[in-house]
Amino acid sequence: METSVPDSQLIIAIDGPAGAGKSTLAREIARRLGYLFINTGAMYRAIAWKAADERIPLTDAEAIGELARRAVIDLTGPVDATRVLIDGRDITTEIVHPDISRNASIVSAISAVRRALVARQREMGAAGGVVMEGRDIGTHVFPEARLKIYLDASAEARARRRFDEDLARGLAPASLESIKSEIEARDLRDRTRTDSPLTIADDAVLIDSSNLSIDEVVAMILTLVARRG
Repeated sequence: METSVPDSQLIIAIDGPAGAGKSTLAREIARRLGYLFINTGAMYRAIAWKAADERIPLTDAEAIGELARRAVIDLTGPVDATRVLIDGRDITTEIVHPDISRNASIVSAISAVRRALVARQREMGAAGGVVMEGRDIGTHVFPEARLKIYLDASAEARARRRFDEDLARGLAPASLESIKSEIEARDLRDRTRTDSPLTIADDAVLIDSSNLSIDEVVAMILTLVARRG
């Protein structure tokens, strides 16, 4: 798919593994630039939530694919307080549960689900002026994006962040070692799935955030934005 957008309205694609900080980074970049922020991970979590709500087994790829085709997902509200709705129901707080996150990784490997959501993501970002984060934005959803970032971090750093986030949400976190094992298993699923696996686009800028603050990464990306338009 090709899009034509004004130079001042970039499509900024941010890819990377789970827990690297993509959502936090994309949200802040969108806020600074006045761009639309699209959290594609939330869309896959919404499908995972809906499948659980309708008691559809994760092994039933056909039924979950059909669910993705008919479900209406809306990302609404300001950048700093985006709400996630599916078929009119606000599930923003429900999809942050670790079980939904785990299930989203499985659901996202279903080709029919990816086709349905990628089509919607392209529609949402086609006009430009958008920061979109996920696993395959720069390689598959918007390969023509003028700025592609691959945000990485060590499994250890990502496990610590997940642990701290669960504590902050009032959840009882698992041990750091079990969280790290779960992250590594998800990385393997994301990188080996047949449909749009997690890879680094040839023209992406690689940033390892293991030892960087969010402000440091934001500053790096804003410099890249300035250079591109």
